[in-house]
Amino acid sequence: MALRVDIAGGGLGLVCLVIVAANIYQAVKQALQDLVAPQIESLKGEIGQLRGEVHGEIAEFRGEVHGQIAELRSEMKGNHAAVSAEIVGLRGEMGELRGEVRGAIVELRSEMRGNHATVSADIRRIDDKLTWALDLRERIVALETKLAVAPARP
Repeated sequence: MALRVDIAGGGLGLVCLVIVAANIYQAVKQALQDLVAPQIESLKGEIGQLRGEVHGEIAEFRGEVHGQIAELRSEMKGNHAAVSAEIVGLRGEMGELRGEVRGAIVELRSEMRGNHATVSADIRRIDDKLTWALDLRERIVALETKLAVAPARP
């Protein structure tokens, strides 16, 4: 393809120069298409292949991750069951201890009531003896007063 340019006063030399430049352009264009285009197509193929490999690796990685997540979930469920069983056992032990403590409290209350009854009886006995002693003292004071008032006998 030749490009023809008529420039006033330029003459035939300029037309030849334009034709040569057009031919060089065409040759470079053709060389690029012949050399670069196949390599670009080759690169497209390689990129497509790499894309497929990357997608495969990603899918494999996802599978591994999902498998590990499933293992962890299973392990967590097992641990949860073990912890729940342990909690149930501890609740049972706490119930037993609560029963033992309540029994001990009942025994202590019973013992305290028995001690209270004994102490109350002792206090009543001491009170009765104190009352008897005070009454006796009053009688003795009354007798002493009568004897002190009465004339002394020779």
